Amino acid sequence: MKAEQVKEIFAQISEVMTENRDYLIELDQQNGDGDLGISMSEGYEAVVHYLESAEEKDLGKLFMGCARTFNEAAPSSLGTITSFGLMGMAKALKGKEEAPFAEAAQAMEKGLENIMAKGGAKPGEKTIIDALDPGIRTLLEYAGDPDQAVKKAAEAAAEGSEATRAMHSVHGRAAYYGDKSIGVLDGGSVVGKLIFEGISRYWNAR
Repeated sequence: MKAEQVKEIFAQISEVMTENRDYLIELDQQNGDGDLGISMSEGYEAVVHYLESAEEKDLGKLFMGCARTFNEAAPSSLGTITSFGLMGMAKALKGKEEAPFAEAAQAMEKGLENIMAKGGAKPGEKTIIDALDPGIRTLLEYAGDPDQAVKKAAEAAAEGSEATRAMHSVHGRAAYYGDKSIGVLDGGSVVGKLIFEGISRYWNAR
């Protein structure tokens, strides 16, 4: 992964978020304020615009710029959480102009760790983490076979998202719904699933 690949990956993720904008709004209206699709589509679109003009080759600095851009464009709880993830990746990739597949997956793991450390959530609490965690663990597990890793990671993230239906919300506005949150698919977890869909699209089209 170099700066050019980062631009292409985010372009695919942004496209997936835009395609699912209305679906994410609909999901969020069930136990949130309904702005999820707007904030995610606008956040990733802003990052794509930033990357189009960015000449930075240092992956750490590039991801830090992505984090700042996303935070400004998506002033929401998941926007902040996404920025935490990008910051974690930025720290892991600092000073590097290239990262092999396994190293990029490890950087994603550091991003997830930063989300959990600063956001206070963990797997099983009906959040984006429930899709990101299995997806990233699968990337790491199959890192020696990138084609398999990307395919299986997307499947794992989708399964993780679907599993949130059985979970009780403990964070954010959804937590106010108590037991009524059980049976409802978590919108944040769907965003996590869509991130892996975007990565998969990039990988298959490269």
